[in-house]
Amino acid sequence: MMNPLNEAHRLHLLHSVLCTVNLGAIVLDNERRIVLWNSWMIKYSGLGHDKVIGADFFTVCPGLRGGRVDAAIQQALYNNFPSLLSQTLNKAPFALHASPVAAARNERIQQAVEVTPIAVEGAPRHCLIQISDVSIAVGREKLLREQAMVLRSQTFADGLTGIANRRHFDVAMEKEHRRAKRGGTPLSLLMIDIDHFKAYNDHYGHQKGDQCLIQVAAALAGMLKRPCDLMARYGGEEFAMILPETDVEQATVMAEAIRARAQELAIPHERNNGELRQITVSIGIATQKVDTAVEIEALIGAADRALYQAKRNGRNRIESMLPA
Repeated sequence: MMNPLNEAHRLHLLHSVLCTVNLGAIVLDNERRIVLWNSWMIKYSGLGHDKVIGADFFTVCPGLRGGRVDAAIQQALYNNFPSLLSQTLNKAPFALHASPVAAARNERIQQAVEVTPIAVEGAPRHCLIQISDVSIAVGREKLLREQAMVLRSQTFADGLTGIANRRHFDVAMEKEHRRAKRGGTPLSLLMIDIDHFKAYNDHYGHQKGDQCLIQVAAALAGMLKRPCDLMARYGGEEFAMILPETDVEQATVMAEAIRARAQELAIPHERNNGELRQITVSIGIATQKVDTAVEIEALIGAADRALYQAKRNGRNRIESMLPA
């Protein structure tokens, strides 16, 4: 049989445990007065027992009145219902800070909050509020998201020019092709090639050649106005531009603007024979019409053939071709 001293010892031990655990523990009576405020809460709130014990909880934490924590306390005290607050929606409800410097900046600890009803023999129901510091976990999750975004960017971006790479082009082309067929809208593809680029590389060297590619890619990609448009490095000195909901006339206007923009860059191109010209581009256009769905390979093939036609006809020009 347990004697009163042992029972008192157990209660003292329980109180010591609650004050030692590495999480916040608050106990409220049925009048929402604070009857326990453990050492963890003192450390991170800056409020000692003399300021909280016996006080109304919402006098101590006025910012929580009327919010999700208030509702959870009511559910626990009056409906005997436990609550686990969504960390996504309630990142830092309590004014808890890791240090005085963080408090001065109002940088709160990221928190997970659980409210649990407590049955007390011979007394009205109480409730326990448990608060865990999840700042490290949240920071780790944020870092993982950022790393995933960087990895995705590296996976879909060309390492030299920074624009979309061939893989990104393939994914976007598949998506826009399906969307065009489903919605009955035109889809245009431009294949763009820098004229005499091999001769440029041979004359100026690969470093200058890379700078030329970067400059041309940035200028032409900057001409895109809609989020759905995409310019990608297709390979070597060849670029591809996907223009959803764009018919052949609109694509031709865009292609002419691109051709003119490349010429405006005025990148000198001295040929091996001493002739001084400047960098230009040739462009091939292929359009999938509203009433004529074609395979992606046919659209790319038509744009390629149009590009080579532009090359054969003198370069620095535009040609279009219907997909077969």
